[in-house]
Amino acid sequence: MRLWHEQMISILPKNQLLGQHRECCALRGNGWNKKHKTVDYVFSYSPYHLFMYHSLVMDEMEKRGYRVSIEWRNKNYRGKTAENYDNLEEKRIERPIYKEHNAEYLLECIENLRNKGIKLEL
Repeated sequence: MRLWHEQMISILPKNQLLGQHRECCALRGNGWNKKHKTVDYVFSYSPYHLFMYHSLVMDEMEKRGYRVSIEWRNKNYRGKTAENYDNLEEKRIERPIYKEHNAEYLLECIENLRNKGIKLEL
């Protein structure tokens, strides 16, 4: 499980972009607060931060012609099996959405893809 550095979303290969959508759906749903070394930092923020990050992923998917289920555009939606939020508080969020998405993490993400044989140009 990984949330790619938000600067990479627009250039992620198809498989990574679609995988990122699935990861966001899982984290927003029953995966919320389920510890995982790579994404634990997400749980120290409001779930609204994840919604905003997921929105960036969905925007890119739609730019590329993919259809996203409209339910995921609702900040309170958590999937078919998780209970929806009553009214998730909207917050003004600075960029990057997660402070952990810094220059060092960007390089780590690029190297992760490079090790899979994927080279990106930022």
